[in-house]
Amino acid sequence: MNVMIKSAADSLRRLRDYSALPGRARAAHRRDTRLGLGADPGIDPSVRAALAWLARAQDCSASNDGGVSRHYSLISGWGTSYPETTGYIIPTVLDADAEFGMDLRTRGKRMLDWLVSIQFPAGGFQGGMIHQTPKVPVTFNTGQILLGLAAGVKTFGDEYRPAMRAAADWLARTQDDDGAWRKFATPFANRGDKAYETHVSWGLFEAARIDPSAGWQEAAMRQVDWAISKQRPNGWFDSNCLADNQRPLTHTIGYVLRGVVEAYLFTREPRYLEASMRCAEGALTALQPDGRLPGKLDSTWQPAAESVCLTGSVQIAHSWLLLYQLTGDRRMRDAGYAANGYVRRTVALDGDENTRGGVRGSFPVSGGYGTYEYLNWAAKFFIDSNLLERAVRAG
Repeated sequence: MNVMIKSAADSLRRLRDYSALPGRARAAHRRDTRLGLGADPGIDPSVRAALAWLARAQDCSASNDGGVSRHYSLISGWGTSYPETTGYIIPTVLDADAEFGMDLRTRGKRMLDWLVSIQFPAGGFQGGMIHQTPKVPVTFNTGQILLGLAAGVKTFGDEYRPAMRAAADWLARTQDDDGAWRKFATPFANRGDKAYETHVSWGLFEAARIDPSAGWQEAAMRQVDWAISKQRPNGWFDSNCLADNQRPLTHTIGYVLRGVVEAYLFTREPRYLEASMRCAEGALTALQPDGRLPGKLDSTWQPAAESVCLTGSVQIAHSWLLLYQLTGDRRMRDAGYAANGYVRRTVALDGDENTRGGVRGSFPVSGGYGTYEYLNWAAKFFIDSNLLERAVRAG
């Protein structure tokens, strides 16, 4: 009886919360749950729309500082700029400038100039959105911004080299002896080791490509080797989520996988390719024929969420496609195609300019990740993965 009472109370609470939502949020929920996925609009129109959405996210940031708004919320509107994700959006827009225009090169430079202006003297960068406190240096965020700084050096020259060197040196200097980073954890996630900081190592690899004499690649490899020590025989990683290590998001699975793939691309050490394939094959077992990948996966790769984390889907799709290029394994290619296609079917190319071309945190939009939000990093990873798919299909 107590269980029945609790279930009824939960239903009433959800109904009350839903009724309090703005009309646009309720309409999006109804559309997702009643109509489901739309038609696949194709790669090029989807990418162009997502790039336009990122440009709007920069222009509409509530902090109006040159960074990219973290999100557009169907409940509260545009958020303030997010240093972490602005950092790794930079390579995406700079790479896309030659083909798509939209003044993306100038936009990328505005992002870089803003990030340099908020770098701490020691080299690190803050966590969270620009307005959030405490403002303290955070390992993960610094690693993501390092990806943008390295792209800035490659595109614009030495103007951004001092900031890149300071960030990379700070990361190498603050690493623990076993390869993990623990001293400057984010205050906006649960404490504890984070295997997905292989994505920080990727930033060090990119800096090392520009300046191989600084030793940053050794720090990166130490962390990736530590992360692989957290991998189980079936490919799943322990200590690999923002909040729930027993049921990690595909977003953080995507982070750890991409970091290990990048370790292989930099070093060509077989152990990194083997670890990447173990994780990629495990995730593949959770993929449904229509490209749906549950938003959380447990240690046996079984679904642990009803909704889809669209960010995680395109991140993992990107690594599947990279692994196809490296191994010729067509399972990886077909999985990447399917997951990308699923996410494309959630992207609108018409309607409200605040959501047109944006990528929801979850599908349906009421799901547990980025609830009722369109996320800037979801659009970034969507663009990257679809452009790689286009290259694979052409090649």
